[in-house]
Amino acid sequence: MTKSTEAHKILTAGREAITAEAEALSYLSNSLDENFVTAVRLLSEKNNHIIVSGIGKSGHIARKIAATFSSVGQPAFFVHPAEASHGDLGMITPQDRLLLLSHSGETAELKSLLDYSRRFHIPLVAITAKENSNLASVADVTLCYPMVSEACPMGLAPTTSTTIMLALGDALAIATLRIRNFSPTDFRTFHPGGNLGKQLSRVGDFMHTGDRLPILAKGTLMNECLIKISYFGFGCIAIINNQGLLEGIITDGDLRRHMHEGLLTEKVEDVMNPNPIVISADILMAEALAIMQEKSITSLFIGADQKPIGLLHIHDCLRAGII
Repeated sequence: MTKSTEAHKILTAGREAITAEAEALSYLSNSLDENFVTAVRLLSEKNNHIIVSGIGKSGHIARKIAATFSSVGQPAFFVHPAEASHGDLGMITPQDRLLLLSHSGETAELKSLLDYSRRFHIPLVAITAKENSNLASVADVTLCYPMVSEACPMGLAPTTSTTIMLALGDALAIATLRIRNFSPTDFRTFHPGGNLGKQLSRVGDFMHTGDRLPILAKGTLMNECLIKISYFGFGCIAIINNQGLLEGIITDGDLRRHMHEGLLTEKVEDVMNPNPIVISADILMAEALAIMQEKSITSLFIGADQKPIGLLHIHDCLRAGII
């Protein structure tokens, strides 16, 4: 077999596997019904944990589903079914919810969890391919996914079926997020580190305030303004009235545009831009950076009640790890 023939064979196998799973996911999407709605309502009730379990490949998927639920604010954890019958059942309370995964619905290792859920009336949601299985008959709600061919050419290795399980778990978590009005601020609470934490940083966490905020009073002469702009080093300064309200800003660009012999004796209000872009301290750093890029500027003033309360420079975006 030549290298080109081998490469074609490899690419064909890969594309066929992805196509098979994509088609199965499309089928799954169209098959969701009232059972899905009931499952989401049951799992999203407040003051409960979701205990997710499964064995083998289903167990690997169950771990990821538990992690996804936790990341969107719904406490969840994985319990290994074999360990459950050796003491870990004590981790589960009647206030919790069980989410059990089994392709066949006949997984023997899940028996202790099934018995425990019935004994203590713990609500149970099942994800399985077999509607008439033991798991489905015991569960309060069953999400029975379509029987589809595995991407494995022998139909043996769990591939399409595990992809469907994972997609169903993600769908449950995202639907739970939606009905609980989970916000980007909430998301950051659970993701303070890494790139997600950086992308969800707020302007208020990085803006310059207090004596680092470049401000001048209306009526000030431009010679003093020039000194102040140079001192702060941001290339801009806010102009306020005697009530502390923002009247405008002066940037390096404004200085160049008004450059003439008598500039230094003019008042700041004669040079300032009276319609500056002002943002809120609550917006994301990524949003602030997008505004800077769109307007081709390097600084933004942050305002509250028409008063300047902070300044964000593009270097602060670097400091936050956004760029």
